[in-house]
Amino acid sequence: MTTTLDRGAPASGKTNSGRRGSHAMRWWVLVVLGTAQLMVTLDATVVNIALPAAQHDLGFSDGSRQWVVTGYALAFGSLLLLGGRLGDLFGRRTTFVTGLVGFAGASVVGGAATSFEILVGARVAQGLFAALLAPAALSLLSVTFTEPSERPKAFGIFSALSGAGAAVGLLLGGMLTEWTSWRWVMYVNVIFAAVALVGALLLLAKPEITERPKIDIPGTLTVSAALFAIVYGFAHVESTSWTNPVTLGFLAGGVVLLAVFVWLESKVAHPLLPLRLVTDRTRGGSFMAVFVLGMGMFSIFLFLTYYLEASIGYSPIQAGLAFLPMVMGIVASSTTTPSLLLPRVGPKVVITAGFLVAASGMALLTRLTLDSTYVAHIMPGMILLGLGIGAVMTTAFQGATSGVHHEDTGVASALINTSQQVGGSISTALLTTVASSAATDYLSSHKPGALTMAQAGVESYTATLAWGAGIFVVGAALSALLIPNRALAPSEGEPVIAH
Repeated sequence: MTTTLDRGAPASGKTNSGRRGSHAMRWWVLVVLGTAQLMVTLDATVVNIALPAAQHDLGFSDGSRQWVVTGYALAFGSLLLLGGRLGDLFGRRTTFVTGLVGFAGASVVGGAATSFEILVGARVAQGLFAALLAPAALSLLSVTFTEPSERPKAFGIFSALSGAGAAVGLLLGGMLTEWTSWRWVMYVNVIFAAVALVGALLLLAKPEITERPKIDIPGTLTVSAALFAIVYGFAHVESTSWTNPVTLGFLAGGVVLLAVFVWLESKVAHPLLPLRLVTDRTRGGSFMAVFVLGMGMFSIFLFLTYYLEASIGYSPIQAGLAFLPMVMGIVASSTTTPSLLLPRVGPKVVITAGFLVAASGMALLTRLTLDSTYVAHIMPGMILLGLGIGAVMTTAFQGATSGVHHEDTGVASALINTSQQVGGSISTALLTTVASSAATDYLSSHKPGALTMAQAGVESYTATLAWGAGIFVVGAALSALLIPNRALAPSEGEPVIAH
């Protein structure tokens, strides 16, 4: 390659006083970026709680209901890499602001929806603008905090918001649906977006774009189609089966297109995803850790919520509150691990141990029954999950952007979000099948009755949690094998226009 995108020097050796990393408002910038990240992550779960009320109001079928969730996931997952690269090419500030305005506008349309089609269209638009917003937020963080003494703390706070967002979404969704209307789970995004937008316009420096390479059109079309096919294929499993021809066709097509994409990226002059980003062991192992974390986390939020509400009778608000110990564990771990543990034991040890702690928390929750109490049987597992997830997330986010030049931080950040999104899509399909099989097996070997039905539900949820624990153990093993135990290099700062 002949462009400046393929420089060999490590980013850590390229920082200087002209880069964004030294500007005085960086901690306020973190508040802005964190607000946007919280909005995007909580939106993944806040709508789920409101779906029954929206379905009753707009009158759509059970079979159609999944498209309110799937529409967002398809647009978000398939366009993330393009969104990240657009930030690299046209400026992260511009992409971030565009994403905020678009996401807020789509949320208003969704909140005011008078039909199922408008609601799904709004969710697709939300996913599209989130694909611009999420990579821009993480890449802005990466080019803003380049000092080794500050970077871990900033990533810890950002990771805490990312990890807590989904759980906060469950609580917020329950509160808004129960106390106001399902429409407010959409309208509430406008408040988050407005705060972040004002901060972005006031605080984010304008980047100095000296070179604007061409967009890799073949790569963009190929990977977008591949990710769409994979996400759609796994979503289709939930309503059909693993042997359904449409499911198999989309999954096989997605895998083939991904292989074509990798081949293309090794040939073109201006690749959408420079392969050097993933061939580095620290970054490649970190992307893998985020993927596995996405797989495990979805089983926690989805099936543990089912257990709390369907098996032991919690209201949506009570179920949301039940996740608070896990949120506090994530926050505590994310904000202390980077400064206390990471410099002493290294990223390999932190990520491996984090997965094992999370797996132990998940294992505790596999013992849940219809008579389980919150303090004795649910909360200990929640706390361990939070501590483990926080340690993995803050270290993997930092590792995935380690040593990245500022021209590549957008696509590197997009790949983090893509890994998490695809991991979640795979696990939702896989664990839905596991839950269904466990319930069927239990019912086939016990006398019919209300108690048997209730216990079958518990069996299905605990089976998914056992798989989640296994997924985290696999993540620990892969991390121990792949990730080198060396200090994480910072990213390169971004050149900005002086005021």
